[in-house]
Order: sequence, then structure tokens, then C-alpha cells
Amino acid sequence: MTPKKMTLYGFNNLTKTLSFNIYDICYTRNARERKAYLDYVDEQYGSERLTQILVDVAKIIGAHVLNIAKQDYEPMGASVTVMISESKVDPKDVDPSCNEGTMPRKESVVGHLDKSHLTVHTYPESHPDNDVSTFRVDIDVSTCGEVSPLNALNFLIGSFDSDILVLDYRIRGFTRDLDGRKIFNDHPIASIRDFIDPAILERYTALDVNLSHANIFHTSMMIEKFVLSNYLFTVDPSRLTADETAAIRQRVNQEIVEIFYGMNIPKME
Repeated sequence: MTPKKMTLYGFNNLTKTLSFNIYDICYTRNARERKAYLDYVDEQYGSERLTQILVDVAKIIGAHVLNIAKQDYEPMGASVTVMISESKVDPKDVDPSCNEGTMPRKESVVGHLDKSHLTVHTYPESHPDNDVSTFRVDIDVSTCGEVSPLNALNFLIGSFDSDILVLDYRIRGFTRDLDGRKIFNDHPIASIRDFIDPAILERYTALDVNLSHANIFHTSMMIEKFVLSNYLFTVDPSRLTADETAAIRQRVNQEIVEIFYGMNIPKME
């Protein structure tokens, strides 16, 4: 049952921010494989694709796009920022390029809202001495008023291949009810996990750090099932020996665990 809406005095001044990192891991044995993987993710998640994802997020949370700024980087990576509004906007106040795809190609993408904003940045990463490459996506959905960024959480997770997710949700400021009483949170929440589809949660090991008294919530998620083909880009897994398969599994798992716990682990010989 949908909870009864809270009656407020004036504008809802609460700021709700959902921020998270998404990591995709790939085993890349040499420079050719690293380049092939990084070129692929850079092409798949360029500024045009990222822009569409953020525009879809705005629709899901019931917001209206005011402006979009986007940029593709050399040699790789992209950023998008979208400004959004909770209420419907007069067409004369909207940048006409937002809906017509005529924004000039720049080095980042940004979208703005009159009370809120959406941002996404991508970071493909590799090292010549490391046989694992990573693709990181940073996403921020910041809203004011009744718009809730948590409504778009499952869509955002599903828009990327994710081996690790690091999610933070924070509510800042306060609004008031009709009697002038301060309200520091206008919706119930005990954990970010409560807003994630159970079918998604089943695939991950999750760790929570929740400071409910401060309206700060953190959840880290690490993929549970290792499927070899998911981590090979140009290699046929059927052509690998048992020793090669075991070595790849160890290296990929080490990379995932290091990112999940935020610490380096000595390589096993």
C-alpha cells in the first residue's frame, strides 16, 4: 500500500543524493587484448549512450530535463551531466538541443535540473604490467523535493555489466510540516538493499554500513558466481587448459576482492 503523502509547508527542501560506482572486470593477457576490451567499453558507453541512460532515469523518477552537457575524452572515457526539474517546464525554458541530439560533441556530458542533477562519468583502466583491466562508472542522482533517486536504482544497475557496486545514499537538509516542525527524512529507509530487486541481490554478496540517525546509507555488492566466459574478451574458454583457467579465476577473483574491500592483496604465486 502506498504510504500517505506528508503535508508540508512551502517547498520540500530535502536533498537526496544517490552516488555509486560500478566496476566491470576483464582478463586481458596482453596489449592487444587490453586495447580490444577498452575500445569496446568506450564505444558501448560513449556520451550518446550515457545521455540516453540519464534521460531515461529522469523519466523514471518523474523529472523533466532542462539541459544536457556531454563530453567524450581522448584516449577514452566520457561524462554526461543533466539538469532536471520536478515540475513540467515551459518549452521556452528548455535547451532545444536536449531533445534533438544536436549538442556539440565535447569532452564531458552534464545535465542540469532546476532543483536536481544527474551525472555519469566513465573510467576505463588498465596497466601494462597487469593482466586485468577494469571499467568504472561513477553515477550521481541528486534531487530535491518529492523526486526520489532510489526509484531509478534497479534501472541503473541493469544498464551496466557490474561485478562490483559501491552505493551511497544520503539525505541532507530539512523541510517543515504545516506546524513548523522540522522533518529530516520524508520516507522510510533502513538500507539501500531494500530498494534493490531481490533477483539482483541474489547474484551478489552485500555489505551494509548504515547510519540511520545521520541519514547516511552505504551498501557494497560483489558478484558471487564466477562464469569464466564473462571475463574473457577475445579468448575462447574451451581452448584454455585447466591450469590456465585456474590462474585466470584466481587473478579475476583477486581483483574483485581488492576493489570490494578497498585494499591491495599480495599476489599468490
